[in-house]
Amino acid sequence: MQQPRFRNPIGTPLIELQSVDSTNNYARDLIHAGLAQHGMVIFAHEQTAGKAQRGRVWISEKGNSIALSIILKPQPLLLAQQFQLSASIALAAHEFFSRYAGNDTRIKWPNDLYWQDRKAGGILIESVVGSGESEAASPGSPSGTQFPDKGAWNWAIVGVGININQTSFPPHLPNPVSLQQITGKNSKTLQLATEFCAVVEKNLQELGRSGFDTIFANYNLHLYKKNEKVKFRKDTRVFEAVIKRITPAGKIVLQHSIDEEFDFGELEWII
Repeated sequence: MQQPRFRNPIGTPLIELQSVDSTNNYARDLIHAGLAQHGMVIFAHEQTAGKAQRGRVWISEKGNSIALSIILKPQPLLLAQQFQLSASIALAAHEFFSRYAGNDTRIKWPNDLYWQDRKAGGILIESVVGSGESEAASPGSPSGTQFPDKGAWNWAIVGVGININQTSFPPHLPNPVSLQQITGKNSKTLQLATEFCAVVEKNLQELGRSGFDTIFANYNLHLYKKNEKVKFRKDTRVFEAVIKRITPAGKIVLQHSIDEEFDFGELEWII
């Protein structure tokens, strides 16, 4: 199967906003207005209603985080290959953050960024499919609700939030961490955002040139809690299982009395 050949370098052009409700919303509006380009990045110093997984809001202080959305033309990737994009972006976030935070950086399935047992960032990928409606994707797709297996995957909107300089967080967030808390250094968020975009570009080029195998292997290599026992909730059932691996379709394989595979959305981590 032909592998994707991505076009303009990621971050070309880059739109810098002082404040916006959500960079993903801004990106979607550009797509619907016919103004979007592959590789375009929307960076905001402040998001007032940033999006996170499961309909949650991403909360960060003004000027202290990387908050951006990348607009991509995902073809020739198909809807059934959506996890390939999700894993490529998650691995880019891992590579970027670990340059500064070190080897304790991990990818929490499906695409959260963790340092030790604390959350440093998250990714939400929304897709425009078929008729042009924008929906969240599951990380068999990359995050959110499942798509039917029909219609063209016209656009992907990759929303990324990474804690950089923030040192205080709302009390209801159980385990956040920022790069400054790890390193003791203050950083320029826009400069780091452009560096992150360069890593994304490298990974997408790798995906297009060589396929998914290397990215997939590295995603599993840096998987949070791999081969460790973790507590999960599925509906009303709470159970412990050992995380064994992620499948090429993006399902998590858990081992308890038997090996079971689960899609994102079926499980809730209990940490």
